[in-house]
Amino acid sequence: MHAINFQKWNQIVGWSVFAIALTTYWLTVEPTVSFWDAGEYITTSSNLEVGHPPGAPLYQILGAFFSIFAMDEANVALTINLMSVFASAFTVLFLFWSLSLLLRQLNNNREQNKAIMVWKIIGGAAVGALAFAFTDSFWFSAVEAEVYAAAACIMSILFYCGLR
Repeated sequence: MHAINFQKWNQIVGWSVFAIALTTYWLTVEPTVSFWDAGEYITTSSNLEVGHPPGAPLYQILGAFFSIFAMDEANVALTINLMSVFASAFTVLFLFWSLSLLLRQLNNNREQNKAIMVWKIIGGAAVGALAFAFTDSFWFSAVEAEVYAAAACIMSILFYCGLR
């Protein structure tokens, strides 16, 4: 029996989880402005203006970058909403990698079939990341222009880096 390369399958399944989340969020993204603060974030991002206190300067700079890709003014809201889509999909990716690191450390000292253990770790991480991806509150933030998706992305990257 061939040895299973954990790193290779961790990357393949991780990017597959990212693709599932990205596709799901992209298909359900708000095409225009939604309720609450999304309209203000879209306006201030696309025009590089100052929003309500305390503001979100990094979010607005990233939103200005995404608004460049709008084909016309009617699509500015969609492109800034897509920024949340990408941030949320990357959050799910880094959550998967964090879970696989934690599960691998948890099962590091056990003497079992290595191939089965690899699939348990990767499968558990995939189920955990996708379960989070499809929660109501996270999905709701993933499809509109709000700072929550970007904040979750930054936190998940920092948590993963801390585990590494």
